[in-house]
Order: sequence, then structure tokens, then C-alpha cells
Amino acid sequence: MTDRSAVDTIRGYFYQFDLSILSVLQLPSLEDSIEIECVEDIDVRTANDVTATQCKYYAKTEYNHSVIKDAVKHMLSHFKETLTGTKSKVSYSIRGHYAGGQEKLDAGVDIDFLKKHFLTYTKEKVTYYHHVELGLSDTELEAFLKLLTIDIRAKAFDQQFGEVITALKAALGGTKFSAEYFFYNNALAIIRDLSIKAATTDRVITKKQFLARVNTSSILFNEWFVEKKGKKAHLAMLRSEYFTELNISAHERFFMLQVDPNSYERGELKELIFEISKKWSKLSVREPSPFCPYIYVHGLSDCELIDLKRELSTEGFKVIDGHDFQGAEFSHQSIVQKATHGNGIKIKVLNTLPNVEHTVNAITKTRRVYQFHLGNSYFQYDNPAVRHIKIQVERLTDVKSII
Repeated sequence: MTDRSAVDTIRGYFYQFDLSILSVLQLPSLEDSIEIECVEDIDVRTANDVTATQCKYYAKTEYNHSVIKDAVKHMLSHFKETLTGTKSKVSYSIRGHYAGGQEKLDAGVDIDFLKKHFLTYTKEKVTYYHHVELGLSDTELEAFLKLLTIDIRAKAFDQQFGEVITALKAALGGTKFSAEYFFYNNALAIIRDLSIKAATTDRVITKKQFLARVNTSSILFNEWFVEKKGKKAHLAMLRSEYFTELNISAHERFFMLQVDPNSYERGELKELIFEISKKWSKLSVREPSPFCPYIYVHGLSDCELIDLKRELSTEGFKVIDGHDFQGAEFSHQSIVQKATHGNGIKIKVLNTLPNVEHTVNAITKTRRVYQFHLGNSYFQYDNPAVRHIKIQVERLTDVKSII
């Protein structure tokens, strides 16, 4: 597979995922459900009926009847099983987007057209008739056609995606950014996870369950979402949304980082600390309201944290951590002291999660908590007065590209 065809294939997957998301969002009842790749790509189940939908995305290919022939044959085979009572009755839908050729179906599909273009095929120079193999009469084929809908003028890739974002905003509220980076990101992961479940019953989700799982407050690192956006663009968008203030206000900012003990390098962490201090401090002698950020590092051993602070101090990078002398208990009054050009404080290190919560609670100024996590979120803090942003990253170095 060439690089170009690989990209087209991936877009085809996303097109199908987006249609699945849109299908569940458009369900009329919270108890209605979709089933992923059961009878077809997507089975939509309401209180009254089930529609099995197959999705085709060929943005660079002209429509030909052969493209959907196998889908029609498969649906007809399923229809035959409903007549014998071995399968439940469903409606059938084929949706596709093509570069052209849609006029080939403008006259509609009758029984003769169905037989000629969709049910007749040649194998090893022998002609076969699928409806004959199934033993179906013209009357039964007519009944099948009444259950079949073919739409070869389905929405283009970006147009369908726009409808998904609009539907997510309508269902869950918020901004376009939250609809895409919170809700769509999560929705994509949910549909992807359902599609690879082995058991049919595990590939079913109701609208109510879907909305509950989508509506989270953390930006998760979903590899499919990042694949679609491109990692560089993904990190740049996060920076644009949260870290591009033209005039940095004197807020109290808490940067919560997480390290992986298996790949931790002190030099990488130090470089990130320097970057946070540089970008999110104002300590000049002329600054009327000087400030510097707080930092907490999750996953760092006590010994390594001590060595890190010692090394920073030795290099002339002044840190405070709320402990005024050996053996002293943590004091929020100590940690919240103003950093100035005169006292040289560059960063305020919080050693534990209780220290973080105690300090955030003790401050009355505007507070912002930026929690970067590698796996699950490790700090739960719910206070309407405090903006708490949770962003999952693939590795620690990604944080530098975001801030």
C-alpha cells in the first residue's frame, strides 16, 4: 500500500467512525442504540426498527455499480434468512461518497436493475445469479427493495465532520474547541473500542450511555484523534487554546507534571521547569505585581525530588517548597510568599498532592491548575472558582510544545 492509499484508507475509517458518532447522536430516544459492525458497519436500533447501514468513502473514485454489489448481495442474503426465521427483520441502507458518477442511479432501482447490476456476477468465466442461488422470487425481491435505501450522494468528509461537531455541541453544550477536543476525542475512542470487541453484545451502546462516557473534563491522548489531527497540530491547538495570553496576568498558576519512572531523565525535567519559569513568571524590577508559577511533579521519588531541588539551587535557580527549616511542617504561608526580583525566587515546588490542594485552597486570587498526566488523572479537584485543565500527554516532552 502506498503512502497516499494508506492516507485514503485511514480517512475511510474516520468517515465510518464519524457516521457512527452522528448516528448515535441522532437517535430519537436516550434508550435507542447503535451496534457497531454487526449485520453491517453500523446497526441503528430504535424502539420500532433496526437499520443496517454500510458506509463507503471513495472521494477520488467515480461511482460504479460494482462498488456496492457485494454489499447488496450480503444484505439480500441476510434478507433471505429473515424469511426463514433464522434472523430478525431489518431495514438496509448503503451510504457512500464518490468523486462522480452519481447519475448512474438517478433512475432508481427496480427488480430488473437489481438483478442485472447487483445480483449477477461472473466467476471463472461462469455467470451466476445471486437471487437464483437464494431461491428468491420477484415478489420477495420487491419486498427487499422496499427495505433498501441507497444514498450515493452522502456528505463529504469535512462536511460530515462539521455535522458531528455541531451535534456534539447541541447535545453537550460548550465551545467548538470543547466539542472537538473533549467530546469528539472521547467519542472517537468509544467507537473505536466498540468496533474491536469480540462479542456482538459488547459492540452495542445506547445514546444515554454514549453521552455519559463522552462527557468528561479531561483532554485524553487518543492516538486515533491525534492521527487525524497530526501530533504537531494537536499540540499547537492546545497551546493556542490555553497558553497564548498576550498579556500574562498575575494569576496563581499551578503546573502539575507527571514523569514515567522507566524513561525519566532529570535533564528533560529541568529543561521543562526552566521553560515554565521563563514563560509564566514576571520578576523584573519594574514589575508592580511580580509572580512565578508553582510546580508539582507526580511519580518522582522523594530522594530524586530532593536531588533535583538541590541541583537547581546549586545552579543559582532559587526554589522554595513551603518548608522553612529542616523538620518544619509544610506551611502555605511560606509557599505563597511573593516572588520578586529582589528575593530571586524562580519557582515554587509543591512536594505532595495534599500540599497542592492545601495551597490552592488557601489562595484567594485567581487560580489556574494545569494538570498534565501520562495515564489516568491523578489529581481530582472540583472547585467552580478554580479553572482546572486536565491534559493527557504521550510523554513529558510534549508539555514543552504545549506551554
